[in-house]
Amino acid sequence: MKESSTEDFDRIDLKILRALQSEGRLSSADLAERVNVSAATCHRRTQRLFEEGYITGVRAEVAPGAVGLGAMVMVGVVLDRSTPESFGAFEGAVMELKEVLDCNLVAGDFDYLLKIRVRDMADFNKLHGQKLIALPGVRQTRTFFVMKEVKENARLPF
Repeated sequence: MKESSTEDFDRIDLKILRALQSEGRLSSADLAERVNVSAATCHRRTQRLFEEGYITGVRAEVAPGAVGLGAMVMVGVVLDRSTPESFGAFEGAVMELKEVLDCNLVAGDFDYLLKIRVRDMADFNKLHGQKLIALPGVRQTRTFFVMKEVKENARLPF
């Protein structure tokens, strides 16, 4: 992605990004009206923002509890080795786990922090025993059950 200071990125692009981040289902006509440009200009700019990687996708936010995934679990993972090969093996394997929503390489007490959605504690126990501790290179995990989601999937502050 280009830096936002490039001459091709201006206040109109910023308005488009803010509007779509807030409400991704806006029609081209509604978006154009909101940012005060013609529909053709808005469409062209939006396409460019996709092509240049400023917008990486548009999707619906599904209520986890409504689809039976009411429990969120954060898991800190420590690997047995800190090598590019062990990181690569772990990352490749974790990409296959549909329950893992986010996986981040972090500095601090863990190598990785995983955000996981499951039905309940029993569902997590099964996932942990059958899949998580069997991931390549896992030496230790620390589990944190989320009691209350205070702020999640916030919009970027730009």
